[in-house]
Parts: sequence; structure tokens; C-alpha cells
Amino acid sequence: MKLTNGKLLRNALTGIGLTLFAFGCAPKSTSNEPKTFDTDKSVSSNVIYGSDGRLDLYQVSDESLKKLADSTVALISQKSLISSGSSTLIKGSNFGSAYQLCSSEKFKEQSTAAFCSGSLVAEDTIITAGHCVQNATDCSTVNFVFGYAVKVLGVLPTSVSTNEIYKCKSIVKQVLTSGGADFAVIKLDRKVVGHSPLPIRQSGSAAVGDSLVVIGHPTGLPTKITTGGKIRSVANADFLVASVDTYGGNSGSAVFNARTGFIEGILVRGENDFVPQGNCNISNVCAEDSCRGEDITKISAVKQYLPVVITSPDLPSVSSRYAVTAHLTIPDNNASGIKSALTADAVPGKRKVYVTVNITHSYIGDLVIKV
Repeated sequence: MKLTNGKLLRNALTGIGLTLFAFGCAPKSTSNEPKTFDTDKSVSSNVIYGSDGRLDLYQVSDESLKKLADSTVALISQKSLISSGSSTLIKGSNFGSAYQLCSSEKFKEQSTAAFCSGSLVAEDTIITAGHCVQNATDCSTVNFVFGYAVKVLGVLPTSVSTNEIYKCKSIVKQVLTSGGADFAVIKLDRKVVGHSPLPIRQSGSAAVGDSLVVIGHPTGLPTKITTGGKIRSVANADFLVASVDTYGGNSGSAVFNARTGFIEGILVRGENDFVPQGNCNISNVCAEDSCRGEDITKISAVKQYLPVVITSPDLPSVSSRYAVTAHLTIPDNNASGIKSALTADAVPGKRKVYVTVNITHSYIGDLVIKV
């Protein structure tokens, strides 16, 4: 199963030099540089639909996003876990070596251990992709692991508390249709402690252009929070199509509406992950609205199989930028002045709004600006 691509939202509109924006974060990490297969030293960091929006947990300052991530899980096979009393070791492969990555690739020094992602939607219920847990055999070997994340710069997760690992008790519902709905509802072996169920959309539907956040385990890596996604199509009854920075391993990830904080769906399929560059591999690069996009099973297809849980999310402060740029003449001795408008596709919510105005005028001190 291959998934990839996405975008960091950039909305540009024409008009005067006025910009509203909110902030994002940055990358970097750690020791034990893995073996790489680089022959093209000019390769730059991967760019997926404009910018790579994947962030480790320690790179995210927004507490509401961290709270959402705290209720997501990595699906890890039993053979990749070694119990040691109150702690369980996680056996993973070096990401850079396993995928023969070029030296430009992000997170190449991290380990890949998960095969899918999921999210908590009731005190004992997980949702994931239908192809991740298909039958009783899968149910008996999968582990749902909370807290598999890089929480501190340079400290890679090699173990988790045994209490953070849950088993599959039963498959409540599993659907896997070619090119259609793809989801599984899993009842856990016990109630989850220390993590809150995530909110889902209860009514209405998402719209083209809505901003998205994906939280999961791309290529089996520790938790990545991916901002800047955007819905392309809502035409199909069972799934959305969106531009998001996702890979295999993100299958089953919760996809959140960046404005409301509610789950819009479950990530299930998309583009190829990597392409060759010399004798190493780089992330697949797509222009803003090119490639096939990523398919997300709509939560409306899943909701009837879930326990009734209503929660009110803390709205995530996902960064968005809007701008108008045009050259307008400022009239002298005219009290009515000039006006320019800026259109945004989301309300600020709990986000801070920053405004930058660029004006060139001989007598700048005589001007009055109202926002």
C-alpha cells in the first residue's frame, strides 16, 4: 500500500500589500547517522505539494494539536515488541537504511516499527483502515500503542510503558472495498486510561478547500503531525480526496478539520511514496494540485458503528497565511482614503492573528491605517 504527498497551505489573493499569518515549526535530529546511498549531493530536502508538513511531537508548540496526537495510536505487530515488566521494547528498522534514502530525506535516522495508524474514538474503541486489521488472525497479533513519538529533540523512542499497549478484543466492523470505503472499528481488550476519545464530525459534511491535519505514523515512524492539508474533492459518497503529506503507515490515521478539530475521516490510500534519485530514494514530489491526491474514508461511513461519544475539541492553531498585493495610489487631501479587502477561508478560533502592511509614501507619518 502506497501513500504520499500533501501541502503546506498557501492562499494568495490579489490586492494591497497586506498579510495575515500564524506560525508553524521546524525540524532536525539526532545521533548514529545511518548508512545512506547518496550519489547526488545536490538533492534538497523533499518538497511535497509545496512544503513537507510533517513534524515530530517536540516540534509542535500548539497544545491542542498535542492533545489530539495523545489519543492516536501506532499499530505494531507482536513480533516487534519485547515485554520487560513495566516497560516494553520496540524493535524497529532504521528508516534510512530500510528505504535506501538519500541524505536529504527527513527523519532518516529514526526507526520504523508501525505498520498502520489509528485513533481512539471511545473509551475502548479504535478506528483504523480496513486493510490494516482484516480478520481474527490480524486481531490476535496487532498491538495498539500510545506514545510512540519523539517528544524531546535527539531522544528517539525505543520503548513505551507496558500500560500504554492495548490488544484487539474483537472487530466490531471491517469494510474494505476496492476504490471505496476502507475502515475497521476495533474493540480493545480494556478501557483506555490516560487518553481521551477524539471528537468526530456529527453532522454536515466537509467542503472543497477545507484545511486538514493528519496525525499518524508515516512509513511506520514515530508520531508525525502533518499540517497544511487541503480537501480537493468531496464528490464520492464514501471518501474525500485531499492533498496531504502522507505515506504508507499513515493508513488508518485520523484526518482532522483544522478549523473545527473534528475527525473528518480515515486516511486509506494514495500516491507512491518514493522515487529513485541516482542509487538512493527521495520522497515523491507533486505540484500543488497534481498527482492523484490521497483518499480519506468519510467518517459518515463509519459513525453508525461507533459508540455515541460527543466531545468538544480544543481548536488546533494550524498556521494559515493570506495575502493581497497590488499597487494602489494614495490620494492627497482625501478624507475617504482607499480600501482593500482580504478573504480568508477560516475563522481565527484561538489562533493569534498577525498583520503586516507595506506602504511606500513620501509623507508616511501623515497616514492613518485602520484594520
